[in-house]
Amino acid sequence: METERLTDAVLQNPANRIILERLPALGLPDAWLVAGSLFQTVCNILTGRAPDYGIRDYDIFYFDRDTSWEAEDAIIRRVKSLFTDLGVTVEARNQARVHLWYPGKFGIAYPPLLRSTEAIDRFLSIAGQIGIRPAQGYCEIYAPRGLDDLWALTVRPNPCANFLPHLYEAKAATWKARWPELTILPASGAQPPSPCPHIFNTRP
Repeated sequence: METERLTDAVLQNPANRIILERLPALGLPDAWLVAGSLFQTVCNILTGRAPDYGIRDYDIFYFDRDTSWEAEDAIIRRVKSLFTDLGVTVEARNQARVHLWYPGKFGIAYPPLLRSTEAIDRFLSIAGQIGIRPAQGYCEIYAPRGLDDLWALTVRPNPCANFLPHLYEAKAATWKARWPELTILPASGAQPPSPCPHIFNTRP
């Protein structure tokens, strides 16, 4: 089954596995392990590399309606302490706050989010639109555009509301440098994908 294949691949990376094991201890609302550490682990498995090759950081998204910087900073410090023994960078970000700082950093508006999975919907590439979190004895997976691009090692733009072609192209170029097997589709001419959200549950 496709989702079991994804879970098996993701958990081959020891850092992913430990983060998912410890994530409930943080008690974060709507918390997911997302994006690069999942997509890139699968790239490594498919291309015969070590599961953690080339992964620069591990991202945790959560959604807390307390949008103060002080509250988020406290979580950032807790996450750093909890995972310091892994020897990798684990970053937590409150998705309820993104619209507050995004315009200043990237120069365009970012409509407020209502949940963490909406942030995954706005990732620059479709192959990277993945979230996973532990549930009661299984892993819950969110993949709003499915997993076809992931298994095909294809990086396709996701021209969402906050899409910036130069950011997509820069990110795709860094991925291509680490995984030459990737097929990179250009930002130009990309059409917004039709909504087709999927949440899969799979027992590891």
